Amino acid sequence: MEKDDDVSCQSTNNPSEWKGRTIEIDDAGTGDLVGDAFIGFRDTETERIIFRAVPVGLYNEDNKDDDRPKKHIVKIVINALRELKHSKKDRILLCRGNCFDLVREYFNENDIYYEPAIIEGKLQDAVEGRFIQHLRKLGVNSSNLTKESGIQRYFILFNWVCRDFPNRERFVKTGFPSWKKKWRKIAMKRYKNSKRAKTNKREEIKKRAEKIYNLTFEKPISVRKITSKSQ
Repeated sequence: MEKDDDVSCQSTNNPSEWKGRTIEIDDAGTGDLVGDAFIGFRDTETERIIFRAVPVGLYNEDNKDDDRPKKHIVKIVINALRELKHSKKDRILLCRGNCFDLVREYFNENDIYYEPAIIEGKLQDAVEGRFIQHLRKLGVNSSNLTKESGIQRYFILFNWVCRDFPNRERFVKTGFPSWKKKWRKIAMKRYKNSKRAKTNKREEIKKRAEKIYNLTFEKPISVRKITSKSQ
């Protein structure tokens, strides 16, 4: 079971003392527009870190209403704790994010001790890094993409989707309410405007090339015969 007082919510940069082993759990990408999400686990005794993925498809409109991402996270938490050989003597420091709502219920129902925590330091850096690595593999090449989540990362990912909307929407967490209500329409509009602009630019270049070509043959460059002064 958990400590439910505000004092118990601590930072992993300076955790309270614990006689046994501590396992930290954190997430990355659960609130980001694009890509899979990742759950990271760190055994502070051995420094071992492992990751589990939450496929982006679980965040589509049909699945998100059924809490499928959260249900999947419960399963991978159980699996990861089994791999780390978790015992009742261990302490779990669990991120406060709402993606772990069902995990907290599971811990309480099964008398598994955990404390809500602000995950900082090694695990946070590792799991955010794993998420960024995933985005790079999808093709998000912006040099401004960093481990820092927030509004800047949101718009980097949103702009990436806009540039090739038909092929990149499949990487979007379309179950986010704001995507359907607002951002999808904006993305489609930006893509169409960008495509139209590219088409207009190609047509302009083509017309300019044809004009130069025609002028060349209408007024051919004359070549004067050069004679020596002695002649």
